[in-house]
Amino acid sequence: MALRFVFAFLGLLFASSAADLRAWSIPTTRVPKLRSAAFIVKDQRTGESLLSKRAETAMPIASITKLMTAMVVLDAKLNMEEIITIEEADKDILRFSHSHLPVGTQLTRRDALLIALMASENRAAHALGRTYPGGIHALVRAMNEKAKVLGLSEARFDDPTGLSDENVASAADLSKLVDAACRYPLICNFTTQPEVTLEQGRKKLKFVNTNALVRNRKWQIGLSKTGYIEEGGRCLVMQTLLARRPVLIVLLNSTGKNTRLADANRIKQWMEASLPQPKPQKAKLRNKSHRTRRA
Repeated sequence: MALRFVFAFLGLLFASSAADLRAWSIPTTRVPKLRSAAFIVKDQRTGESLLSKRAETAMPIASITKLMTAMVVLDAKLNMEEIITIEEADKDILRFSHSHLPVGTQLTRRDALLIALMASENRAAHALGRTYPGGIHALVRAMNEKAKVLGLSEARFDDPTGLSDENVASAADLSKLVDAACRYPLICNFTTQPEVTLEQGRKKLKFVNTNALVRNRKWQIGLSKTGYIEEGGRCLVMQTLLARRPVLIVLLNSTGKNTRLADANRIKQWMEASLPQPKPQKAKLRNKSHRTRRA
């Protein structure tokens, strides 16, 4: 059912009429003042850049890295039902980030991918890399090779989690990365689930999507990923439907906890304010025949 929903949603995204696209291109209302250090807003269908700032500048991308990790893992066509055990090696010894996965936790590769993408679970992402054929080094090599294939000129990957500040890319690169990730229904499905609960024996582990916008009914989001490390600030990438057109949004190095969400909402308001409104239809007068009653 979940995959069926994803396919239906993606079909909706690309079903906006050609008349709407001919009616306008770049929104003409006042450009919103965004607080993210670098960003790009791109029409996914045409590739047209609607809004950008420092879009070619490489900077740390934090957990946005996990999108590339997911694509490479899926490309390898590994057994998604294979059981993975969280080990000491999966602990974050660089930033000592919090995890809901104790050492010894067992879960399927599918569930590890789910919570790595949805809840940005670093131990799950590291475990995916550790169990990749050839290990972490082979995974990172495959990530960089895929970056070249996708034409990500400024992108470099150093680990599967994004904890390393050596994972860098430009906003323009990430718009291509998100567009490529949209071709993976499982990534679209996993990154847009509001929350999930995994059963571990008698315990239940609850994970919540790191992007609050997926729980907002005013948004139609087809793919989402957040990221944060000190060097890269707060980041957000999304594929969404705005003003009846599929749009890619990349926001990098946002200062403040809610800035990236506020910037996303500013973009939404800007685009929807510029959408040509349908012409009001004239009401048709109905002629009613009246019969004269006899007294």
